[in-house]
Amino acid sequence: MTRMRATLYVLTVLPGLLLGATAFAQTYPAKSVRVIVPYPPGGGNDIIARAVVDELSRRTAQQFFVDNRPGASTIIGAELAIKAPPDGYTLFVSSQTTLAIVPNLKTKVPYDPLRDFEPVSLLATQPYLVVTHPSLPVHNVAQLAALAKSRPGKIVYASSGIGTGGHLSGELFKMMTRTDMLHVPYKGGAQAVNDLVGGHVSVMFATMSSVYQQAMGGRVRPIAITSLKRSPAAPDVPTVAESGVPGYETVQWIAMSGPRGMPKPVIDKLNAELAAGNKSPELRERLSSQGYDPEVCTPQQLGDYIKVEYARFGKLIRAINLKDE
Repeated sequence: MTRMRATLYVLTVLPGLLLGATAFAQTYPAKSVRVIVPYPPGGGNDIIARAVVDELSRRTAQQFFVDNRPGASTIIGAELAIKAPPDGYTLFVSSQTTLAIVPNLKTKVPYDPLRDFEPVSLLATQPYLVVTHPSLPVHNVAQLAALAKSRPGKIVYASSGIGTGGHLSGELFKMMTRTDMLHVPYKGGAQAVNDLVGGHVSVMFATMSSVYQQAMGGRVRPIAITSLKRSPAAPDVPTVAESGVPGYETVQWIAMSGPRGMPKPVIDKLNAELAAGNKSPELRERLSSQGYDPEVCTPQQLGDYIKVEYARFGKLIRAINLKDE
């Protein structure tokens, strides 16, 4: 009798729950939606988030608004996001920093990147440019690797901080080319770029948006791009992989997630709206003007991508014995 009652319960109650979730998704969003960005206003992630938020607001006729919660290497914003009700009215703009680097770098992180978030979609990607000061006698990756081998520990490359994408891009390059360059971390990308332009450091693995104008103006020399494909923004710049380091790839990526337990119909609706919005010429122009490539994918694809990136950065961080400082 107990088993029969359980079966009857499933047959009678479960369809109602499913219908309720579907109906909820059909009316979603019925009120404003908070989108947590774990960075201060004005940075690349914030700019991308605001562009996407504006498009979602336009498409759904409901207000999506950015809530900047910077600090602690994005942990403050991430922790706030996972503690929010999983009803679709709090979303999170995540990146490789939050979901792939920080959990591998720090010993205590108050979230599990693979279990505490519901993936929705990628929003944008941006490769790094390998740039050098014009005084460095190199014009391509092969020459940089050869010079670094001839001057072990003498060539200085800058980054916006320890554990950042630019830092780890440089360390991956060193590991795959078996070279040794001296890393100098700065407290932000702007100061690092200024010192590169001034000739105080020689190399930088910088986001395209941070050095594009300097590269086009000849103040720094772009020798390669870190994505597997060339960028439309710099079609004449070869990739690191095609320049003699096969398999080399690093990109900055920005995605949208929600707290664990967010209903699948809501995730699917958000994903569909993001995919439709990605076709907007206005949105694509706003993203590309910042050096980003608009990207969308399915929730499953994003979840799989996060797993790959988490494992890849974890392997690199362990290989170089990088410690949280």
